Amino acid sequence: MFFDNPLFLIPFGSGLIFCVIGAIMYRFPPKKINSLYGYRTASSMKNKERWKFAQIYSAKQLITLGLILSLCGLVGLIYKPTEEISTFLGLGLMILMVVLLVIKVENKLKEKFKNKA
Repeated sequence: MFFDNPLFLIPFGSGLIFCVIGAIMYRFPPKKINSLYGYRTASSMKNKERWKFAQIYSAKQLITLGLILSLCGLVGLIYKPTEEISTFLGLGLMILMVVLLVIKVENKLKEKFKNKA
């Protein structure tokens, strides 16, 4: 069956989860700096202004990267390598998107707040 390919399941499923979490974070961003909910890095938690910006920007990026990840998962409907290779590629794509999210948000924080401590 087409849908049992990890190259489809992992990126497509995690992409949808990224989109849902991004939409929730965008609609209900955390108001206060906390250690439980939101985009939490040392640079995003420096002050309230950075925190607010990081939450909205990361939510938008999470939705965008989630859509890209889901679209990449559609490759798994066509291409069916061994299960090990499919799993490796699927997890690799998911990890890549998480790394891209952090890099994009951190770079944007540096750019926007470069003159502020």
